Amino acid sequence: MLARNVGPIDRFLRIVAGIAILSLFFLYPQAAWRYYALIGLVPLLTGALGTCPIYSLVGISTCPAKRI
Repeated sequence: MLARNVGPIDRFLRIVAGIAILSLFFLYPQAAWRYYALIGLVPLLTGALGTCPIYSLVGISTCPAKRI
């Protein structure tokens, strides 16, 4: 299981950006570039799951520190 490394503001922005990019797929059904809009699934899923594999590789975390 991957550790959570995406904070609440970052999660919200990722979900909003993912939905906005993914909506282009449905708004322009005849466009040749339409399938590029599926890249919106990446920020949507990382925001929904609360973990980012790239953050894990680089060692970044936007989550607030856990208090004991």
